[in-house]
Formats: sequence, C-alpha cells, structure tokens
Amino acid sequence: MYRYFTDRAFGSNYKRILGRALCMSTKHGGNIIMRSHAPLLVDTFGRRIEYLRLSVTDRCDLRCTYCIPKGFRGFQEPASWLRFEEIERLISIMAPRGLKRVRLTGGEPLVRRDLPNLAARLAAIPGIDDLSLSTNATRLHALAAPLKEAGVRRVNVSLDSLRADRVAAICGRDVLDKILGGLAAAKEAGFTPIKINMVAMRGVNDDEIDDMVDFCLEQGFVLRLIEAMPMGTTGRNTQFLDLQPIRRRLQQERGLVAGDVPGGGPARYMKTPDGRFSIGFITPLSEHFCATCNRVRLAADGTMYLCLGQREQLAFGPLLRRGASDGEIVEALRSAMSLKPERHEFNEKPEKISRIMAATGG
Repeated sequence: MYRYFTDRAFGSNYKRILGRALCMSTKHGGNIIMRSHAPLLVDTFGRRIEYLRLSVTDRCDLRCTYCIPKGFRGFQEPASWLRFEEIERLISIMAPRGLKRVRLTGGEPLVRRDLPNLAARLAAIPGIDDLSLSTNATRLHALAAPLKEAGVRRVNVSLDSLRADRVAAICGRDVLDKILGGLAAAKEAGFTPIKINMVAMRGVNDDEIDDMVDFCLEQGFVLRLIEAMPMGTTGRNTQFLDLQPIRRRLQQERGLVAGDVPGGGPARYMKTPDGRFSIGFITPLSEHFCATCNRVRLAADGTMYLCLGQREQLAFGPLLRRGASDGEIVEALRSAMSLKPERHEFNEKPEKISRIMAATGG
C-alpha cells in the first residue's frame, strides 16, 4: 500500500524532512514522494517504534493508590492472556521490522508463572537487543538470578518511600523489607543499571526526595522521579507534583550536569560531576516527550495501546489465537502504526482515560 504526497503542496523542504523521517524514496526530477511498502514500524509522524512495553498480566499483589482502585475486581481472566508462544510469535514478527527493546511489565509481571521461560524465549529472538523488567520487587528475591540467567539485562523497581508505614499506606501492604530484599538480590545477580522509580506526590512523599537521592547514591542505583498521570480515577486523585522546580533545585544543590543512562524510555537524565549518581525526570505533564515517543504497549490480552494517554488500540489477541498468517499480522502492525496519535491530552482532558495503569501495561 502506498501513500503519495506532492512537493508542490508542501514545498521541497518538507519533502526532504518527510522523506527522511518516513523512509520514503524521492525521484529528484518529479514531484511525488512514494512510501516504500516495506513494513517498518514507523508511525505517521515519522517516529520509529523500537520499544515494546509488554504486559504479561494485569494482576498485582499490591494496590498502589495511584494505580489500582481499592476493591477493584475487574481483572482479566488468565485464559484471555496471551500464551508464551503467542507473545514469542508476535515479537518475532516485530523484531525484523524495527523492534529492538522489550520491557516486561504488568500489573506485576512476577506474578505470572514461569516468567524466566518467557524471558529466555524473547532474549533469543534476533534483533531484540535489550530485554528489561519493571517490578515492585516483592518477589524479586527468588526470581532475580533466574531472570538474569534467562537474558533480562536491566531492572526498574517501584519504590515511592523509604518509610515502612508510608510504603504500606501507598501500596496497601507492609512490603518495604521485601522490596529491599529484592533489590539486594538484583544487585547480587549482577543487574546493571538498577533503576528506582519514585512517583513523586505532593504532600505524600515529596519530603523524601532528598532521602531517596542519598539512598540511591549509597547503593549505586539510578533514581527516576515520575510525575503522576491521570490514568483512571486513582491517577486523577493523586496529588500531582510538578518536577521542574525539583529538578532545578537538585541541579543547583547537587551540582548536577547533563547525563545519559542506558534505556529506551523517556527520562531526561542528569548526573553528579564524578558520575557516581544519575537521576532521571519523567515529566509527562510539565514537559511532555511525545515528539520523541518510540514505544507502544501490549496488554496481557494482546491489545496494543498506541498511546498511554489516548484510546487508540488494536487487538492482536484474536489474530494470534486463531492462527493468523504472518502477512495478516504484518498488515495489523501497519494499521496500528497508522493509529498512533501525535500526543496525549493529559493536561487538556485529564478525564479522558478511564482504564487503570495496570490494565494498560505500566
């Protein structure tokens, strides 16, 4: 399938920009740009989609206040989750077409039985250069070594406080010791870097930011501060904290300079001059990063969400379950890329997304 654009309509400068961004070939003497029908994972805004956040379950053993509503029972039945062979097949089709990074998420991915088996399958797919994990770490003490052996390279751990009572209030369970035990196991297994994800909330844990900086500096972890997003009622009810003043303060007080940390996510990093500590800021509301978005999300049932803050989606579960051909899967991927919106509308329409984060794939 081809799309045609005229340089008469858009101008020669636009032709060069669009051709470069969308991998189009141009005829120097003519006035038509023709898009190659090669099924590359490129959206209509020229962004290469190389990163898949893969939810293996929507279940979680915690009930964080900004994620799953108290008393929530609307989880998917496990029978609807993609089987490991279906996940492996889809990613095997996506990898030659531009997919390079896969992050295992949930829900809480470690509640999915036999996860190291899936990790080993995905790590063996040619073209997948980076396999990582996001977890609350409550079960990581037993699974860190098997996951590392299976091919998971990096781990992100959710930790919003260093105070046991506050962790219990945020997560719904007293699990700080388990999380710290999981972090110790991850260090022992040799994961690097280990990133701490802290959702910074006004009046909840913003008084601990400096304590978390010191903790990560001491432990050799990368800290990432995250602005709460209005996902579902829980997200909208979270006390939003603008991270821009926090970034400026830490930069001044800690002498931070521009930095970089391995990974495909949206964090903007700074580091201490000696390089011993790095901190990332994920700011979807105060300074969004949609122009460089390189990711899509696949929910546990095979629904691909093209944007965290929009409704566009495409169901791959039925295709995979009925044994659709590779060609059909490729056509569905091409359709999905055409659906990806330019940006979210969290600021303009915070009520738009009713689904919870755990149902989307964190």
